[in-house]
Amino acid sequence: MDDARLPAHIEVSGLIRAAEAAGGFGMVLAKGERDAGTLLVICCRRGTQSRAYERMPQADGTRKWALSKAQDVENPYDFTEFCDRRKQQDPDLWIVELDVANAEQLIGLGRPAD
Repeated sequence: MDDARLPAHIEVSGLIRAAEAAGGFGMVLAKGERDAGTLLVICCRRGTQSRAYERMPQADGTRKWALSKAQDVENPYDFTEFCDRRKQQDPDLWIVELDVANAEQLIGLGRPAD
């Protein structure tokens, strides 16, 4: 199934355009490998309650979006440190922020995970 995957830069561009079309905005926080890079998508609303999603391999060979980290209001810097660590671990990683209502819908999920 990964063989039919969109190049990372095209998927990133599409996510940003979708956020803008929904009345929000998106931006690239870190550029990864142009074609085969992986994505970490940060969903938030007005810069708060950030949630990081990554595609995780499933038993059936597919890759589904899963919540990797939610911002803790008591320790907001922990979220930034998590994103920095992920980028250090994977130099091919793209980090994209989608600041729009119901951002999870743009990656095929429903409402934010609690």
